[in-house]
Amino acid sequence: MNWIAVWQRNFFVWRKTALPALLGNLADPMIYMFGLGYGLGGLLPSLEGQPYVAFLSAGVICASTMNAASFEALYSAFARMHEQKTWEAILNTPLGLADILLGELIWAASKALLSGAAILLVIALMGLTKSSLALWVLPVVFLMGLAFAALGLIFTALASSYGFFMYYFTLFITPMTLISGVFFPADQLPDWLAALGAWLPLAHGVALARSLLHGNVPANAFAHVAALIAITIIAWRIALMLAHRRLAG
Repeated sequence: MNWIAVWQRNFFVWRKTALPALLGNLADPMIYMFGLGYGLGGLLPSLEGQPYVAFLSAGVICASTMNAASFEALYSAFARMHEQKTWEAILNTPLGLADILLGELIWAASKALLSGAAILLVIALMGLTKSSLALWVLPVVFLMGLAFAALGLIFTALASSYGFFMYYFTLFITPMTLISGVFFPADQLPDWLAALGAWLPLAHGVALARSLLHGNVPANAFAHVAALIAITIIAWRIALMLAHRRLAG
């Protein structure tokens, strides 16, 4: 449980700017919800038996979770590793590199959970979900936060500068957002592209969250959860190996 010390360190630094950070995390999702949900949604028929803005709400929660975890595991973790040398300072204590990366992983997922919970509250206040099953979106958000934080830490261990992260967002995050069912049903895509998107971590989160917000138990829930857990474990192990190599060199 040594990772708790790393988590606490990051929390103590973050809480000084907690309110502006939370408001910033809400800004983009709410723009999508009101701009696309009500603006574009007024021109569209219902999707999967619900208004477009309700359909979009699950995608917005999941995309925001992905972004919150990714930014923390990339930019903030890179600053602590490379710029501030925080990781090196911690390594002079009884904690090891595995403790640091596990603390960073769970901290990024915790920030994603806060962001997702705030958006879920807004969605509930807007009357877009009335089922108690919607509360199960919160564990989904945390699982997604772990998966994307682990993937982000791989690129943090490889990065030479902040500019390196543009490859991650341009070549992975942005395309995934477009083919994972965030803005429209994935079955509107060509079959091969829809099949590819179904394997991506964002698609697993969207599939779970959309059913729960709509008041239904997700189909293949175990498979989606298992996929997110597997992605987290594999990616974290790769990130740990790369971080060992980098700091040893």
